Amino acid sequence: MKTHTWRRTGLLVIATAATVLAGAAPAAAAPGDASAYGARLNVTLVGADAVNLGPFAEVSTAGQYGTFTNTFAGVDAPGILSTGVIETEATFDEQTGAVSSRATTADVDLPVLSALPFVDPAGAEAITAECMATEEGVSGSSTLAGLNLGGLADVAVEPAANTVVEIRLPLLDTLVGRITLNEQIQNDDGSLTVNAFHLELLAAPLGTGDLVISSATCGPAGLPIPLASGAGLWIGLGLLGAAAIPATIHFVRKRGATNADVPA
Repeated sequence: MKTHTWRRTGLLVIATAATVLAGAAPAAAAPGDASAYGARLNVTLVGADAVNLGPFAEVSTAGQYGTFTNTFAGVDAPGILSTGVIETEATFDEQTGAVSSRATTADVDLPVLSALPFVDPAGAEAITAECMATEEGVSGSSTLAGLNLGGLADVAVEPAANTVVEIRLPLLDTLVGRITLNEQIQNDDGSLTVNAFHLELLAAPLGTGDLVISSATCGPAGLPIPLASGAGLWIGLGLLGAAAIPATIHFVRKRGATNADVPA
C-alpha cells in the first residue's frame, strides 16, 4: 500500500511540474508572428499578358523576438502601378509578447485607373497599413495621405475599416472594378491582415486580377519572457513546491498510521 501511495504522490508531482513547465515554454510558432509588404500585383490587363509581381519589401518576425525591417527602391509596372520607396517593419516584443507590423509605400501612381476615360490621374503621396496584437486583442488601421482616386470618390485620410469604392461604367452602370480601403481580414488563426489599398479588376475595359498596396499582418500576440527564466523560474519552482507539500504530508501521515498498527 505504501508503495502505491508513493507512486501516486510521485505522479502528482510530475504532472504538476509538467503543467508548470509547459506554461513556461516559449510561444509556439503561430503566436508572435507579424509580417508586412509594400505591394503585390496579379493583374491581366485587357489585351496584355498577365503581370505577377511581388510581394515587394516583404518582412516577417517568423516568431523571433526583435524588430525586422526591409526597404525597396520602387515598383515600376507599366500601365498598372509605379511607386517610390517602400519601407516595412515587423516587431515581436520580448518583454510583453506584443507583435506589430507596418508597411508604407510612397509616391504612388495608378495608371491602371487613369486609363479609364472618366477617371483623372490617380495616386497618393503615401499609403500605410499598420497592425498591432497584444494580450487584449488585435487591431489595425490605414493612412492614405494625399490619396486621389481620379474623381471616383472622396475618401478620408484614415478611412473606416473595409471602405468600398465601386468602379462602374457610366450609362451602362456595369461594375468593372472595386477598391477596398483599409481592408481588414480576420484570419482563422487569430491574426489580422490590413490591406491599406486593394484594387480588384473585374471586367473590361480594365481587366482582371488584384493589386494590393501596403499590407500588414499580425497576431495573435505571443507570450512574454518564458516562465522558466529569471524571476519566472522562482515562481515556477514556488508553485511546484506548493503543489508537492500536501502530497508529501499525506504520505508521512499514511506511513505513521501504518507503523502505529505494528505491535511493539
